[in-house]
Amino acid sequence: MTTTLRTPTNATLDLGPAAALSCRECGNRTPLAAEFACAECFGPLEVAYEFGRIRREDIEAGPRSIWRYRGLLPVPADVDDHANTQPGLTRLVRADRLAAELGLKNLWVKDDTGNPTHSFKDRVVAVALAAARELGFQVLACPSTGNLANAVAAAAARAGWRSIVLIPSSLERAKVLTTAVYDGALIAVDGNYDDVNRLATELAAEHEDWAFVNVNVRPYYAEGSKTLAFEVAEQLGWRLPEQIVVPIASGAQLTKVDKGFQELGTLGLVEPTPYRVFGAQATGCSPVSAAFRAGSDVVQPVRPDTIARSLAIGAPADGPYVLDAVRRTGGAIEDVSDDEVVAGIRLLARTEGIFTETAGGVTVATTKKLIEAGKLDPEAETVLLITGDGLKTLDAIQDHVGPKATVPPSSKAVHEALGY
Repeated sequence: MTTTLRTPTNATLDLGPAAALSCRECGNRTPLAAEFACAECFGPLEVAYEFGRIRREDIEAGPRSIWRYRGLLPVPADVDDHANTQPGLTRLVRADRLAAELGLKNLWVKDDTGNPTHSFKDRVVAVALAAARELGFQVLACPSTGNLANAVAAAAARAGWRSIVLIPSSLERAKVLTTAVYDGALIAVDGNYDDVNRLATELAAEHEDWAFVNVNVRPYYAEGSKTLAFEVAEQLGWRLPEQIVVPIASGAQLTKVDKGFQELGTLGLVEPTPYRVFGAQATGCSPVSAAFRAGSDVVQPVRPDTIARSLAIGAPADGPYVLDAVRRTGGAIEDVSDDEVVAGIRLLARTEGIFTETAGGVTVATTKKLIEAGKLDPEAETVLLITGDGLKTLDAIQDHVGPKATVPPSSKAVHEALGY
């Protein structure tokens, strides 16, 4: 049975500085609501703002979470008064050993494995939940390749909401378990992510009280990725990096990081210095990389076949906007094989002690490839986004690492195994 959602009027909504929804294609503006497609041209909607005065010192005095940036997000001022997972303010690591291996002069790793469910998805879900609460929803839902499933199930449990999570039945076992443990409704679907996403869109139309974070409240959800840009800039001493490498799944993270940098410059929070955005994909699911290489504006859908399942979206919704952002900033997009992904995971772990999932392996390996191709400036300050924890994708490395030897309990045997 379908329950009709009681949507508050625009006058009663408190979504902070959010003023309207704006079409990314035709520019048509509509009132804030649970909508994701333009009524005029069916283009995607995003949040448009009317920012008040925002000062660095006010941000720095705020919560040690993404809510320090609430004046830049579509959330109420009292957002942190409601039970939430309080994601964000993850560490920015100076990566000198990795820089030396890659041939970079100045490298930072934004390590988002420290979020509550160990991926950047906690950021976007927290914003989506805050908006969904204000819009009158009470059920949190999503289609997911894994990390989003974890984040939605955890955020709903923390808030006391029901959760409904749809995943491909082929998802990594670790991500299945780390979603199911929160005891929400977890449904495995025979098919890939694009099949699951189509099903979620159908269900969102049938159940108007279900807030599918990346479907009917997607405009708000996507804004959470801006907090990566805000944190990087603040942690660098309120300045923008010269280069940033971002993994591409739907493409929303890359476009919102770009949007976040632009907003900081427009608001005078940083000097609006030039920066270049680079995109990273796995070869087994690289429609945006292929379009970039071909000089095309059209992203042709593909059927994913890669170990990097968290990036395995064959029809990325933000693909064309990724191309726009990368080309406008003078960046590039590359893709890497599954073997290179594993090598990237191991390289980051060996040099910086950071264990990333396959998406991070894509980012590291793509950075190496971009440098070797002369597309990424080795002298420029560079940031890599590492968006998920390696414990989520142990199957990717299980055949590549293990004990150096198995020995009897004697010091001689240990020395022999070590070769000295």
